[in-house]
Amino acid sequence: MNQTVFQRYEIKYRISRFQMNQLLKLMSCYMTADEHGKSVIQSLYFDTPDWLLVRRSMEHPIYKEKLRLRSYGIPRSGDTVFVELKKKYDSVVYKRRVGMTNAQASRFLLRGDLAENDQISREIDFCRKRYQALQPAMMLSYRREAWYGKEDRDLRITFDDRLLWRAENLSLTSGIYGTPLLGTQEVLMEVKVAGAMPHWLVQFLSAHHIYKTSFSKYCTAYQMYQKESAYRSRKGVLRYA
Repeated sequence: MNQTVFQRYEIKYRISRFQMNQLLKLMSCYMTADEHGKSVIQSLYFDTPDWLLVRRSMEHPIYKEKLRLRSYGIPRSGDTVFVELKKKYDSVVYKRRVGMTNAQASRFLLRGDLAENDQISREIDFCRKRYQALQPAMMLSYRREAWYGKEDRDLRITFDDRLLWRAENLSLTSGIYGTPLLGTQEVLMEVKVAGAMPHWLVQFLSAHHIYKTSFSKYCTAYQMYQKESAYRSRKGVLRYA
C-alpha cells in the first residue's frame, strides 16, 4: 500500500465466485496472499461539472487520466489516504500517488494547497489545474482480496466484490453503501503484470473459457447514474403532464 509509483498492464475479467474459488486453489502454488488480507477500498473520483474526464475515458482514447482520492476502510482523523493520478497510454497503466490526511487531501484537491512540494505532488497538481472546477463526482467502494507472485513480485492478482457506487454524500467518512455494480455472484478479477502473464495462468483462463473484458468501475457507475437520472426525469415529466 505504500508504493507511490506504478507502471504495468492491467487486464480485467468478470468471473463467477465458483471460477474464483477454482483459481484460488491453483494460485496457492504460485502466489502469496497479501499480508493485509481482504480490505475495503473507497475511491472518490473527481471530475468537472460536465463529467469531462469520464466522458473522455469512455471514448477509449490512446491516452486518458483519472484523479481520485482513495482510502482503505473508513478513515479516522489522522489516518493516511491517497491522492492518486491514474494514466493509461497505449494499454500501459501509470499511477502516481501521495499519502496525506483526509483534511490535507481535500485542501489539496479543492484549493491546490500542497501538503508536500515533491515531484509527484506537483505532477498531480498540474493535472488538477488542467481541468476547470474539479469537484467530487462519484464514490466507489468494494472489497478486495490481493495476491502477489512468490517469485515475481510484479505479478499481482486482485479479486473485487461488493462493488457499490453513489453520486451523493461524497465523503470517505460517510460509510460504505451505494448501488451494486455487479451481480451478487460476480467478481471482478484484475491481473497486473509488468510483462507477459505466466503460463499456468494462461492455461487456466483458456481451460475455463475466461476472456478479458473492458470494464471501468467509474465509467460503469457513470452510465448507471445517467440512466437513473434519465428515469427520474421521465417520471417527473409524466407525473406533471
